[in-house]
Amino acid sequence: MNAVVEFQQYSHASFEQIRTRFDEEFGVMWSFMRPEPRPCFTHTALQELLMYQHNLESMKGRVVTNGMLKQANYMVLASDLPGVFNLGGDLFIFNKAIQQQDRSGLLSYAKMCIDNVWTYYNMQAPITTISLVQGQAMGGGFESALSAHVMIAEKSALMGLPEVLFNLFPGMGALSFLSRKIGMRAAEAMVRSGRVYTATELYEMGVVDVLAEDGQGEKALYDWIRKNHRSLNSFQAIQRAKQRVNPLTVEELYEITEIWVDAALRLSERDLKIMERLVRAQNRKVGPKIPAEAEQAIA
Repeated sequence: MNAVVEFQQYSHASFEQIRTRFDEEFGVMWSFMRPEPRPCFTHTALQELLMYQHNLESMKGRVVTNGMLKQANYMVLASDLPGVFNLGGDLFIFNKAIQQQDRSGLLSYAKMCIDNVWTYYNMQAPITTISLVQGQAMGGGFESALSAHVMIAEKSALMGLPEVLFNLFPGMGALSFLSRKIGMRAAEAMVRSGRVYTATELYEMGVVDVLAEDGQGEKALYDWIRKNHRSLNSFQAIQRAKQRVNPLTVEELYEITEIWVDAALRLSERDLKIMERLVRAQNRKVGPKIPAEAEQAIA
């Protein structure tokens, strides 16, 4: 069942910060994030995820496994890091770019984030995208999970949008995705609160689609697939129709991220110090892996 995908045939590259797996029974293509040096969206992780998604999209969901061409029906975004789905944007990069007033660098990073969530949301292949949240999903990590067609979370998962704590807002899709799920008023309240929500709370709000017992996320995912697989064509068509009824465009996402970049460049020294404390919190999630020079730069 857990066959290894010969993905290098398409990408001509081996991934460093994501791990892929293909399960043949239902055509489930997994991507497990394992970014370094901290569990957030590094440049490398973003580039590899985008390459992976574009390759699947260009092949219309077909993958080569055991020398044979197979169809991927589902694409799952998950994490290899215990207790962490993803902690979001690389605040170390943000802080440095803001201090240097490097608008082009900050915008380039932000647009790469948008390209990732947009491709996952607007997959141009007969593939249902799924996020499996185990552990913490903060900021951009939460936004990436929201971009999936189906969001599954274990009860112990924690999700939040902490950007308001350092006088910013989540600019890589939070308002766009949340408003289409729970309405703008509730979406804005979440963004403004800066608080951390439990998976159970988000399930009751309609943000999380499937709530799983702790340690049973993968089982819950396959249970959902088994239940819905026979009507997969119908599910995917309805998903497309929903996107037409309440359309989201990549232009909307780009324009919002431009607002985010301009707001980020206006942050004060006090705001940046709060951001630095969050960077140190990210670093503590992985302990001694952080290079000494990176720790010194934010000390």
